[in-house]
Amino acid sequence: MSGTTTAAVRRRREAGAGANRWVVLVVLCASLLLVALDATVLHVAVPAVTEDLRPGAMELLWIVDVYPLVCASLLILFGTLGDRVGRRRVLLLGYALFGVASAAAALSDDARLLIAARALLGVGGAMIMPATLSILRQVFPDRRERALAIGVWSAVAAVGAAVGPLLGGFLLEHFWWGSVFLINIPLMLVSLPVGRLLLPESTGRRDGPWDVVGALMAAAGLFGLVLGVKRLGGGEAPLGPATLVPLLAGAALLAGFVRRQRGRAHPLVDLRMFTRPAFSTSVGCIVLAMLALVGLELIAAQYLQLVLGLSPLQTGLRLLPLTVAAMAAGLLGARMLHRFGPRTMVGLGFCLTAAAVLTLTAMGREDNAPLLLTGFVLLGFGLETTLFGAYESMLSEAPPEQSGGAAAIGETSYQLGAGIGIALLGSVMNAAYAPRLSSVPGVPAADAAGASHSLGEAYEVADRLGGSSGTVLRDAACASFVHGLHVTLLVSAGLLLLGAVMALRLPRTMECGAPPAGTLAEVPSPREPSAASASSSSPVRAESVG
Repeated sequence: MSGTTTAAVRRRREAGAGANRWVVLVVLCASLLLVALDATVLHVAVPAVTEDLRPGAMELLWIVDVYPLVCASLLILFGTLGDRVGRRRVLLLGYALFGVASAAAALSDDARLLIAARALLGVGGAMIMPATLSILRQVFPDRRERALAIGVWSAVAAVGAAVGPLLGGFLLEHFWWGSVFLINIPLMLVSLPVGRLLLPESTGRRDGPWDVVGALMAAAGLFGLVLGVKRLGGGEAPLGPATLVPLLAGAALLAGFVRRQRGRAHPLVDLRMFTRPAFSTSVGCIVLAMLALVGLELIAAQYLQLVLGLSPLQTGLRLLPLTVAAMAAGLLGARMLHRFGPRTMVGLGFCLTAAAVLTLTAMGREDNAPLLLTGFVLLGFGLETTLFGAYESMLSEAPPEQSGGAAAIGETSYQLGAGIGIALLGSVMNAAYAPRLSSVPGVPAADAAGASHSLGEAYEVADRLGGSSGTVLRDAACASFVHGLHVTLLVSAGLLLLGAVMALRLPRTMECGAPPAGTLAEVPSPREPSAASASSSSPVRAESVG
């Protein structure tokens, strides 16, 4: 026991030799907060953007979707590039690009310019996100401390996603819509010099050439796959060309990418990581957890506003306990992981989330604030417990030299899970909602068909009809939506229980033993370079094992 403790202390001292690792964590969390804010801050500004720039329907869709689409497709490219040329270097370039793109977005006077600026923001986000996790992996080689750091990291992500719409609403009340982008610039101006001063540089193995063709194949394949999934979630026909072509092209490119990596002596991504049960299981758990979270949040927001009649601000406040519970789970995650181990923690998180979802099936057409509060708190705590355990296990299982690629795979799984969740649960919702409105007494068939598209459209049709027919249609649509919500929640519960079964492949205990000999290397301070780094212009290679 004393030998293990001594080894852990030695690893902490070596990894944090230059800059205090907790200060580094603060810098990395500030980076993540910025990216998480930008993913949601625009949502409340869409009406103001529409009124000012007058975009077409397709342009408006791209204004909202191009940021997550570009970001998701480039994560593997920039994650593996960071392993190659230096993670800090890629992160700092991401900071600079994010600041420039934010200024361009704020000053856009045309929808196409705003789309281009949002795409550049996605490029910057893809450079920042995997770099934060891979640097965290290097700075915290001791697994217990790294678990605590990942807990803080994930809590900050939850805060950013929740604060985004609230901050956007506040800015829109006092300034014009471009202000939601300008808030990024002062943060970037601080992050660039601070990051350059404090963050340690590290790379992975650089044997053989970087696979440019493979990186582009992965980016194009993910772009097609995520685009197809998003169009499915937007209600496009599954077999329509707008959905089928990008899905098939993306799948073909990714299959070619996998085949190419298997045949290379020095692959861009070491696919052998997926042969490790803890790594592949963790990736699958991230997909399932995000699938449940994003789909349920979307439907819950519609329920709160359209069925209960709450305002957008009231809806945000009702969903706030979910975020607070997620923050608490992130901060307690390290202690729970050490006490229970990855298998129990992730499985328990899935079961707790399934229990929350089943509790929410008691929701009806009348407001039940205590029920919603209980369900959302359990949902936030359970899902964050799952995500924390899965991320920590995935990152700890990956070789240190592949930490950028592993972080990119985790973030890509996160984005894919979110897109699939909207598409899958949205389809389940529509399948349960629409048939009940095919024939409503006293309502013309054409109006009933229009009302079957969504509850919002049903209310518009009911208002246009007026009188008793409008009242009947409104009641029928509301009842159908609640029925569809219950069916969707049951499907979600089934998927979450499947995740609990999947978690049985994770390790039972949290291994924190000493690393094999020869795997430790000091991460020097950027201000006090070592003799090796002083004699070479290449970034310092840092290898450590948790």
